[in-house]
Amino acid sequence: MKLKTIGISLIVIGIFMMIYTGFKYVTTDKVVDLGSVKIEKEKDHFIQWSPIVGIVLIIGGVVITLRDKKE
Repeated sequence: MKLKTIGISLIVIGIFMMIYTGFKYVTTDKVVDLGSVKIEKEKDHFIQWSPIVGIVLIIGGVVITLRDKKE
């Protein structure tokens, strides 16, 4: 039963990674800090992965799920 749960989880994560191929987040950096004068700069960071990673996870999840049924 435990392997089946892991396999299904991998399939769901793989589907999610195929649909959403990345995300971005914003950080704030201090540029100037002179007493009451503060200047900050927002910086975008992108994290992306290939949809192939999702396909590999789906295939791995299917293999694990089918292997659990055989045993």
